[in-house]
Amino acid sequence: MHIAWLGKKSPFCGNVTYGREVTNALLERGYRVTFLHFAQPQEGHHPEASSERSEEVPLPFLFKSQILTIPSLKSGKLLAEALERLQPDLVHASLTLSPLDFRLPEICAELNLPLVATFHPAFDRRVRSFTSGTQHLTYQLYAPCLAHYDRVIVFSELQRDLLTKLGVPAKTPVVIPNGVDTRRYSPGPSAVKADLYARRLFVYQGRISPEKNVEALLRGWRQADMGPGCKLAIVGSGPLEASLRRFYDDEDILWLGYVANEQRRIDILRAADGFILPSLVEGLSLSLLEAMACGTACIATDAGADGEVLSEGAGIVLDTQRVSPQLQTILPILRDHPEITQLLGQKARERVLQRYTLRDNISALEALYGQVTAEQRLMCGQRA
Repeated sequence: MHIAWLGKKSPFCGNVTYGREVTNALLERGYRVTFLHFAQPQEGHHPEASSERSEEVPLPFLFKSQILTIPSLKSGKLLAEALERLQPDLVHASLTLSPLDFRLPEICAELNLPLVATFHPAFDRRVRSFTSGTQHLTYQLYAPCLAHYDRVIVFSELQRDLLTKLGVPAKTPVVIPNGVDTRRYSPGPSAVKADLYARRLFVYQGRISPEKNVEALLRGWRQADMGPGCKLAIVGSGPLEASLRRFYDDEDILWLGYVANEQRRIDILRAADGFILPSLVEGLSLSLLEAMACGTACIATDAGADGEVLSEGAGIVLDTQRVSPQLQTILPILRDHPEITQLLGQKARERVLQRYTLRDNISALEALYGQVTAEQRLMCGQRA
């Protein structure tokens, strides 16, 4: 089967990781994949990456960030021409929050191509802040458009319920959670604690931006007064990094920036006594799943589906509105009782193996592809 995948390759974000992991897994299973992504021609052309079953098609853009992409005026026409030339069996759009997302159903309908989307935007199950309110508006804006996709992949039942309440037909949203390669992300030895001169190590990994609520984590860490040898590593970058680094320049807070090397990120997670995700809104955090797969005790807010992931003892779930005082209480307990972090890490790993493996994710995706393409063939036969 030939899949035309429309997604992102830069700048780095969860959508980029999702696209890379899924398309690589599809290639391993024998699919042909054409990756259409927003890049200037010289940026997107990688002859060494092309093969009989894999190629790239760059689409021009005016602006591109981790959250929003604004295509050029001719990108829609170029996309339609590329799909007409390629004649894939199915188009899978890992939606990039772009105006082009709204044109895709029309383009694919004209070419008789089945269309599947993955809808990534973060959300909060309750509107508790301006940030979560803004995310609900994103869902409201997209719902009429998503109703015209053949299927829309979401990561949790909460997202599915939200879209159906907004008018998306009940058969359209399909829950296929994010998945982790549990062979790569697994418990193992790590020298990171020694490298960082840490007796106990806690980690945040992600964007340093308002919706991630990193300042509440830093405030809670400072208030907990963890003492000598306890360190908090902040892995990632973002618009708030410079201002937060100036204010939270404590010796026990380590600003590691964006870590490009995947094995180094895995080693950091393996070494951590706890992983903390204080987000105001989320979808289903890949960083959280990666930490859980590495056997790390995890603490996260109940934003998005993260509370669902950690439910029933797989981790510690925080209220998004009281992150700092909750951490002030919880962190010293985890510092003084390593047996608790060890048990939570074991339960986290078990939860990922039960529900969130990349292998099962791809198998569910294959089944969905088969169903959608069969429906398309039936429709074409009826029209004939």
